[in-house]
Amino acid sequence: MKNLLTVLVLAAAMSVQAECKMGTVDMLKLVRNHSSYDSNKTLLAETQKDYQKKIDRMKEEIDSIQEEGKKLSEKLRNPMLAEAAKKKTEKEMADVQTKYINAQQRFRSEAMRSEQELADLEARLLKATTEDLQGKIKEFAEQNGYDLIVNVTACPYASEKLDVTLEVLKVMGVEGDKVKEFGDEGK
Repeated sequence: MKNLLTVLVLAAAMSVQAECKMGTVDMLKLVRNHSSYDSNKTLLAETQKDYQKKIDRMKEEIDSIQEEGKKLSEKLRNPMLAEAAKKKTEKEMADVQTKYINAQQRFRSEAMRSEQELADLEARLLKATTEDLQGKIKEFAEQNGYDLIVNVTACPYASEKLDVTLEVLKVMGVEGDKVKEFGDEGK
């Protein structure tokens, strides 16, 4: 809503001028065609895979502790178990329960930390890409006399003739058949 209001105010102010050259860009298309897009996707996927391996190892540890607890529980059900052995097994069982609870807490903490770090990494990569794109858009605008270029998603309506996405892509070094459209990520 804030972006829309800003665009409307800017458009109204600029319409007062005799001639105002405006354009729109599809930021999503620009991001997908940025030179760092594929490497960023790969980095995120590899980082997520590394985090998942660590989480899986922790889950295996929890499963192992749980299995140990089951064995001790079965041992405690043995009616032939001597009183001293029963007390010792009960103590072992309490230790295993504590170990299990601690492992679960570490697991949850690590899972949340991993998710947060992955989200932070994604945000940093997107910010760097967006800043670079803003520079390319500014370069294009200055070279071609544009007064205003907005993200097309910030406008409830914009004529297609205002779209300068392909021209900005050329400034980025992406032309013609190399332009990735939505759904082209796997190609």
